[in-house]
Amino acid sequence: MITQDIVRKLWDEAGNGNLAIWENDSITVVPVDYCGETKGKKPLVIIKPIALVNRYEHLAFALNDEELLTKIEVMIRTAGGNVTRGPRS
Repeated sequence: MITQDIVRKLWDEAGNGNLAIWENDSITVVPVDYCGETKGKKPLVIIKPIALVNRYEHLAFALNDEELLTKIEVMIRTAGGNVTRGPRS
């Protein structure tokens, strides 16, 4: 999973719900009131897009914010997932 891909998804889905990051590296949009389990499986983390990307005027700013990228990586790694930062553009 690439950190910047997650940021893009957060940006695209802000206002549509939260993002669930799963053990198989998939990302799905879940309702804000999601109970945290689907068919007996729990996501690694649930990320709230608006809380993370709403402060940026442009996606490019979010994609290059060291603090944001690190925060996402720490959340996923702490939950046992794998995430890699892609090259900067």
